[in-house]
Amino acid sequence: MTVGAPGLRERKKQRTREALIDAALDLFGNKGFEATTVDEIADAVEVSSRTFFRYFASKEDVVISLMAQQWADIYDELDRRPADEPVLTALWRACLIVLRVYEADGMSPNSSKFACLAQLVQDSPSVLARSLELCSQQNDALARRLAQRMGVDPITDPRPGLVAAVGATALQVAIRAWREHEPDKRVSELADRAFELLQGGINYPAATA
Repeated sequence: MTVGAPGLRERKKQRTREALIDAALDLFGNKGFEATTVDEIADAVEVSSRTFFRYFASKEDVVISLMAQQWADIYDELDRRPADEPVLTALWRACLIVLRVYEADGMSPNSSKFACLAQLVQDSPSVLARSLELCSQQNDALARRLAQRMGVDPITDPRPGLVAAVGATALQVAIRAWREHEPDKRVSELADRAFELLQGGINYPAATA
């Protein structure tokens, strides 16, 4: 059976969900996460708080849903990579494709929305806790995908988990470099640099006296 385009009801639900996300991020940026209420987010979209809770279980879930979508996009692209491509290269290419698509579509990680997400993780203990929980879950999910590509068991073979962890760290290093030191560069450029360093190996020599 061929699945058609989303119906009117589904499109309306998606628009409401996106409007709630946009309103929440605007309020978080202007008032701060802790000071913003669910009622204020709902009022900004002219819906009830009950409607908000149909889409999100909490304020934290608004932020986490965006992060989860970013991971889902990376997984989709990773699944499209050639089956014989080395796993770090496949992950590297998948991440760059996703970042560049965001940038081309005007959803750049360099946008205010992305900056707001990064700031929320830094400033809000509850968002940070949920973010760390999500990262742990996603690292496990990514390790399983990489293990499948390698034809190994991720429980007994530590390599998929190691690649997943260092790959996620490469992205975090790129984002931090953009936020703190190189805001004039694209996150995709900085991620490309980080993965290239990983590809070359990280057993750097010690300084000589």
